[in-house]
Amino acid sequence: MTELRSVLDEAEREGLISGEANERLLPFLTERGVTVRARAAKPVEDAAWSDTETPRFIRGFHDVLITIGVIVALSGLWGLASVFVVLPAIVVLSEILVKRQRLALPAVALTIALVCATTTLTAFWVSSYANFLENGNDAIRFIAPFPVLLGLYYLRYGVPLSLALCIVSGLALVLAVVIKLILSASGDPLLLVNNPSILSWIGIVSAAGLFATALKFDLSDINRRTTRSDIAFWLHMAAAPALLYSIVSLFVLRGGLIELTQTVSFKTPVVVLTVAALMLVGLIIDRRAFVTSGLLSLGFALFGIFRQGSATIDTYFSTTLLVVGAIVLVIGTGWMPLRRRVVNALPSALARRLPPA
Repeated sequence: MTELRSVLDEAEREGLISGEANERLLPFLTERGVTVRARAAKPVEDAAWSDTETPRFIRGFHDVLITIGVIVALSGLWGLASVFVVLPAIVVLSEILVKRQRLALPAVALTIALVCATTTLTAFWVSSYANFLENGNDAIRFIAPFPVLLGLYYLRYGVPLSLALCIVSGLALVLAVVIKLILSASGDPLLLVNNPSILSWIGIVSAAGLFATALKFDLSDINRRTTRSDIAFWLHMAAAPALLYSIVSLFVLRGGLIELTQTVSFKTPVVVLTVAALMLVGLIIDRRAFVTSGLLSLGFALFGIFRQGSATIDTYFSTTLLVVGAIVLVIGTGWMPLRRRVVNALPSALARRLPPA
């Protein structure tokens, strides 16, 4: 009975059955003598490869169709009424589509809709009260509602994206408080403007904390069979660009991305090397988010290199697209062989804690 219970619980986590069906199926199957028989595992060399990063929030066109309906309906409602009407609509749709029917992709869309509605409300709140409070508190007041609302949404509906966004917004709130304390202690409201490297280092530490949180979820489920893997997926999507741009900002914050496209200096190799390092990290932990997050910056860096030639703008723009596309194709098609070589080169104690290669 214990094995049958674990199988039904796994089916509920995957969204194949509801919680009510789980409770009703267990006695029904037990009374009829249904048992779970352990299946011998295939040898590693004969086992079929399966992508461990397959997103579980896309399960079929039924989910896609319902999601399109959710987006269109909420957009129309938002255009006809205010955000105060959209929020109850999000709750009602969540009760029907997420709590009862356990639809994954609509749950993602409704979570994003909740974030958009919360952003509108908090922006209105901050702009309404900004004249009465110190400007340094605006960021804190703007971010504060997000961890609360997203945390409550996760507790009610169990959407992995909502917990990931709750963690990200919670860390952003901590970052805003830290910056506020630094400015208050220094007595210089322009401290970070005059010393951008301080802000860059704060960003690097924060991004590293977000990456460590994502890695904790990831390594607790290296076979990626539970919702912990889904939460880690979304956290990595946020951690990868945060790491990239906070590191690059140490070198290009004053000039920005425009400077990258106008000159080839030590900053362009920094971008390329940082993107390459994140790609290597992505290979090790088997997360393609670390590859995709750096493509934009890699494109700008290559654009700056090609621009030094005498070709027309169309030529070096197209060349940049060709090179970036080729890199994506090479890494994408050779992901597993490349990862196998990298993981095999690591110490065995570390390799055992990673997703299988």
